[in-house]
Amino acid sequence: MINRKEWREALKDIYRGEMKFDVPMKDYTGLAIGGPADVMAAPDDPISMRDLIVFLKKKGTPFLTLGRGTNILVRDGGIDGAVISVNTFRKIEVLKEGIRYVDLFVEAGLSLRELVNFCRERGYSGIEGLTGIPGTVGGAICGNAGSFGYEIKDVLVSVAIMDSNGGLGMFRAEGLGFGYRRSDISPKDIVLSANLRLERFEEAEVSKRMEKFLREKRRNQPLSERSAGCVFRNPGGVQAGRLIDEAGCKGMRVGGIEVSTVHANFFINRGEGTAVDYMRLMDEVSSIVNKKTGIVLEPEIRVIGRD
Repeated sequence: MINRKEWREALKDIYRGEMKFDVPMKDYTGLAIGGPADVMAAPDDPISMRDLIVFLKKKGTPFLTLGRGTNILVRDGGIDGAVISVNTFRKIEVLKEGIRYVDLFVEAGLSLRELVNFCRERGYSGIEGLTGIPGTVGGAICGNAGSFGYEIKDVLVSVAIMDSNGGLGMFRAEGLGFGYRRSDISPKDIVLSANLRLERFEEAEVSKRMEKFLREKRRNQPLSERSAGCVFRNPGGVQAGRLIDEAGCKGMRVGGIEVSTVHANFFINRGEGTAVDYMRLMDEVSSIVNKKTGIVLEPEIRVIGRD
């Protein structure tokens, strides 16, 4: 049991930012699912982030980082320990603009949508395919977000990461083990910011490409529904959504969770869906696909929290 008074007293001189207790995670996830987190903190600056992590370490309190909660499923029992939000870290700045390239500094809590729009308005090219992807820059980096042949790793120069002890380091992008929807960045580490390099291009052309990709996503993905994005990874170049569709799983439902009829690799919360519903549907869909194809689907969504 967390002693709120003790925590507030211990942190009052070293921590700046919001702190809440017994916070329902359903209010902070794209699926609108999840039991309460013991603590939710949103530090105002890196020093407060560091001092909070050192405090949590001393207390033996586990923690995890949260952006917009778009690629996670929080179990119904909630989360032991602390959730640290990076949503206060939203700065974007042009560091250098040359004839062909532009260098940007971007903080991890900035939404990917805001970054895409910033680049669209200025004709900065390299992330057009990321249009329509929800979440934050930090989450996009950790999972190497991508679409239409674009991946965020392709514009990354370096990433500032705070480790689970509060140590801060700057890492070159090529050393972070980026692959298909993955990186070697530990879930225990916190991405604070990144330096990006994009090409300068005609604003109208960049905007045209983005609009084309967004129209296609709106046509083929349930962007306006409550989901966590793609449920399963694409196995060996085959689209997981196609496998699920061809296995006859579109429209399948467990409790309040349904396989989208627009894109079968999206599970939608149709009402009062629970994490148990979601995971049961994952098991049923993956079992059917495996029986029909012999392919084992691996989750792309991150499942966290207590049962």
